[in-house]
Formats: sequence, structure tokens, C-alpha cells
Amino acid sequence: MKKILFIFILIPCTIAAIAGSATLSVTPGNDTVPDSSVIARAGQVSHNSNTLIYKCEMKKTIAAPLWRSVKKSFAEADSLNADFMLIHMNTYGGQVDIADSMRTLILNYDIPVLVFIDNQAISAGALIAVAADSIYMRSGAGIGAATVVDQSGQKMPDKYQSFMRGMMRATAEAHGKKPVIDGNDTTWVWHRDPEIAQAMVDPSIVIRGIVDTGQVLTLTTLEAIKYGFCEGQAETVKEVIEKAGIKEYTIKELKLTLVDKIIMFLVNPVVSGLLIMLIIGGIYFELQSPGVGFPLAAALFGALLYFAPLYLEGIAANWHIVIFVIGVILLLVEIFAFPGFGVTGVLGIIGIVTGLALVMVDKIVFRFGPSIDGVKEITGAFAIVILSAVLSFLFSLWLSRKLFAPNRLFGSLALETTVDKADGFESFDTGKLQSLVGSHGVAHTVLRPSGKVMVGNEIYPAVAETGFISRGTDVIVRREEQGQLYVVAADKA
Repeated sequence: MKKILFIFILIPCTIAAIAGSATLSVTPGNDTVPDSSVIARAGQVSHNSNTLIYKCEMKKTIAAPLWRSVKKSFAEADSLNADFMLIHMNTYGGQVDIADSMRTLILNYDIPVLVFIDNQAISAGALIAVAADSIYMRSGAGIGAATVVDQSGQKMPDKYQSFMRGMMRATAEAHGKKPVIDGNDTTWVWHRDPEIAQAMVDPSIVIRGIVDTGQVLTLTTLEAIKYGFCEGQAETVKEVIEKAGIKEYTIKELKLTLVDKIIMFLVNPVVSGLLIMLIIGGIYFELQSPGVGFPLAAALFGALLYFAPLYLEGIAANWHIVIFVIGVILLLVEIFAFPGFGVTGVLGIIGIVTGLALVMVDKIVFRFGPSIDGVKEITGAFAIVILSAVLSFLFSLWLSRKLFAPNRLFGSLALETTVDKADGFESFDTGKLQSLVGSHGVAHTVLRPSGKVMVGNEIYPAVAETGFISRGTDVIVRREEQGQLYVVAADKA
């Protein structure tokens, strides 16, 4: 089905590219048979006292949290057997792939969809609005300016614009044509002119009386009414319903559950950034004190809160999570199996950072292959993760000083006295430990990788350089570092 939809979108894209900068007329010809099924269904509902209108708020950036509430609204309207869906819109756009999902949902919906543009339907918002059966706009509102831009507001390459042009044309064409009768002559005209819809994306299109070349089209309320992109002007939801010819009605709207609110809170970009800081900070402290466990548990908990809602929203794909999990596994292997910090640890950190960063990249970047703008967006995502890591590190240092400094909250937990040889305490002599390098011994305990070995008649703490070493295995001391012996199994030396 997705392949068929993509082909359906691609064909008008190709036609749009061939059309180029041709000068177009506002009134289309009558050379095709009209498809009025979409228009007709708005009149199939009996406007009686049982009319149920389901209202869906669309007043945020077109992104995952809004998409979740829209899907739930449409599903609940289905379950209630609503007669109309009313979208209350005021948006400046957002993610193209999510906007595509919304407009597809509207086009394929079983009941008439009304849109009330309460100020703006810009960029991706225009695409969604054009998909509705009827559009009503407040005075001073606008619809259009649907050119695809990156996060910095810069125009994306033409292949992105071609995709958007095709979607705008296809969406307008989906509403079919309507008859205009002049005496004995009947002319079929587009209900929503595809060329005008395309001009909202393509600045090269000239439409006499509407837009000159080099300008992306945005229609005011009166212009939208004049050129068939608005059924009427309304100032309130009540006025929209009256203009739609509905006399008696009941309005229902989505009531978010506690789970919905938690998920929407977690997918907030600010919260996601804080969770990244928790993940990176936990991993950092675990690297500083291997085996403690609590920092790593905090990092994994942060990862669960970061990925779970994004996965439920359809933002995080399976491969994002797989990359992150592989990174965590490699890092755990580095911490518990290979003392020091080597290739395994580096690959683990790369996997973790990559998994966290690529979730933030718009899927449309991957749909069209490599591009300069795509590289910029991916680089920006990695920069956010790295910045979060730096901030997490600095915050952790500050918090440690505040909590564990003398006379602070946890200051009493820190040992402030010193012990020395005069008090009867004696550590291993570093010189003696260095003299043991090259000596043979026996693993006194299992080394996982830390443990104890017996060299001569004395027992020393030691760390296995590679893997685990079973108790009773012959070992060789390879090196001494900061008062710590590092050993290997004799049969692997």
C-alpha cells in the first residue's frame, strides 16, 4: 500500500517538474471527468438534533506529540460514530513526514472533515488543511508558504520541494471537480485548484492575478475564498458549524489520560535533552567507578524513558534502539571484561551517541538519500547529544562538590580523616609490586576481572587483563600500574 501511495505521489511530482515556470490560468479546462465523491460525502450526513461533532485541536508544531493526539482523536471519533470531524488549527508547520501521515488520515477518513484556521495554516499546516473537505478561516488568517525548510529555516534541495509539490497537487486533486453552469454551458472546475496548491511550494509558478514568479504563495482569508481554498469566513467554532449548515449538535473532544500526558511530557525536546544528560552522566560515572552499578542503572533507566515514548510514537525505529543497545553491550564488555579503555569502549560510546542522535533526525532526510542539508541536520543532532554530554559532566562535577563537600547534605558520608603507617596502617609497597612483574603465581580467587592472586607466599589484589580467570589457574604478572597488578593466564601469555 505504501509503494502504491508513493507512486501516486511521485507521478504528479514529475508532472510538476516538467511544468516548470509556465504561466497558468486560474480556471481549469473541462477535459476530464470529475471525481466529486469527496465533495458529495459532506452532504450525506443528516443535520439533525443527533449530529455529533468531534473537535480536534491542532495548535502546536506538527510533531510526534501532536500526531499522537490526532490519531487518538480520530480513533475516538470513530468509536463514537461522530458525524463530523472539526479540526481547530493554528500552526506554522513542522515535520513533513508527520504532516503526510495526517493528510493521508484525513483524505481516507470516513466522515466529513472540517478545518477552522484560527490564525495560520502555514507550511505543513497548509498541506493538512487542504486535505479537509471544508475549510473555514478567521479574518486575518493565512494558508500557504509550504516550501520545505530545514531546522534553521533554509530552503531544502529541490528533491524535497518536488516531493512536497507532488503532495500538495495530489491532495488538491483528491477533492475532484465541480460543475459550473453558465446558461447552457457546463464547465468542470477543480474544487481545489492543484496549480494554486503547488504554487504554495514552488516560487517559479506564475498564476495570473494571484502570484508572480519568484514568490511562494500564501493566501489571505478573502483570497482563499475567492480561489476556492476556503468555504467561508468565520470567527468562532460556533460560527463554523453554523456556516456548515448544522443546526443542532453536540461537540466532543479528546480528554488526555495520565499515560498520554506522561508520554507527551517525555517526548518534549527539553525533557529528551535532560534524559540524554542522565544517560551520558550515568555512563561517565560508571566508567569512573566500574562495578558500582547505580550510575549504570540510572543511565539505563534514562534510556528507557528516552526511547520508549519515542518508539510508541513511531519516531524511534527498531534500528535506532539496536544501535544503542549494541553500544551499551560493548561498553559493559569494556567495563567488566577488559580493564582500561580500548577499542571496545570507543565503539560502545559511538554506538550510544549514534543511537541517541539519529532518533532526532527527521525521517525525510533518510528517504531522499545523502544531501548537504541532510548532513547538516544529522550533524546538528550529534552536536545536541555531545553538548548534553558536556553539560551533564559539568553538572555532575558541580553536584558532587555541593553534596559531598564538608557541612553539606552528604558531607558526613565522606571520610575526612587520614590513616598512615604510624597508626598501624600500611599499603602495598609500590617498589615491591613492580618487582613482581614477570613473576608466576596462582589465581587465589576468580578474577572477573578483579580478584586476588597468590605470588610466592603472599596474596595480592589483581586484575585480569583479558576476560575472566578461574580460581587455581596459573597466572603471570604482566605489569603494575598505580599500585595495581595486572595478570594473564599462563597458558595465554
